[in-house]
Amino acid sequence: MSDDEDGGSLYVLTAVLLTPAQFPGVLGDDFPEACSLLGVRPSGAGYGLVLGQDEEGARWTVVVDDVSLVAAAIASWDCGIEYDLSPDERSIVVSLAGWPLELSVAAPGVPEPHDPEQGADGTGRVPLAPPSAEAWGPVQRRMGADQVAREWADWSERVAGDGGAAAAAHPGLARALEEAAGYARTAPPPGRVRSSFAGEGARTLRADGAGWSLVARTGGAAFVLLDEEPGEVLVVPPHGPDGLPELPDLLAALDRVAVRPA
Repeated sequence: MSDDEDGGSLYVLTAVLLTPAQFPGVLGDDFPEACSLLGVRPSGAGYGLVLGQDEEGARWTVVVDDVSLVAAAIASWDCGIEYDLSPDERSIVVSLAGWPLELSVAAPGVPEPHDPEQGADGTGRVPLAPPSAEAWGPVQRRMGADQVAREWADWSERVAGDGGAAAAAHPGLARALEEAAGYARTAPPPGRVRSSFAGEGARTLRADGAGWSLVARTGGAAFVLLDEEPGEVLVVPPHGPDGLPELPDLLAALDRVAVRPA
């Protein structure tokens, strides 16, 4: 439980990181875009997002600049260890009405989760809200790529099971791979390409661009999701279109320019 900027109690339900190397795909294609959505400047150190409810049950997203505190809380929770996340008031950058993510939990002993009145956060913004599950667009495409990354073992088994079938002739796929290869020559905005540890010397790569998202594992397969292909996950062929590097070389080049967790 922590104090919000108005002095009331905030019952913390969860927290996520907002850094160049790690941020929810729902917020944007890169770190500056994600910061812009929340109305904060893209500080290189990043932020922590604390999601909770006040004493009346209203949803709040509190942006704090104490990244290490939020990271410690998340690591503890992931290990099943209790952690009282109570950011100091001085670390609060802004408190925003609503939640950008869908949460299935609620604070005990307070009213059902609901958005506070518009303007209650002092910004006059429409409260943050999770994206619609009924539509398909850039947000859903990025969320789909995040899901593929989380369920990597299942998706890699599917590739092995169908013999590695790939949509080699798809024009959207070719465009995505061409833009991704361009990132190795001209550095994209921070967070547009991210690399995280995947075990056994491999890295998980996430890259996004205008209308496409790529998720891959070095030394393994790669998948692309497109705005123009709702719900489809395309397998990247090992031998890319003419003029583009082979898949292992492309992934190695992306890993070299990717932002990595500190």
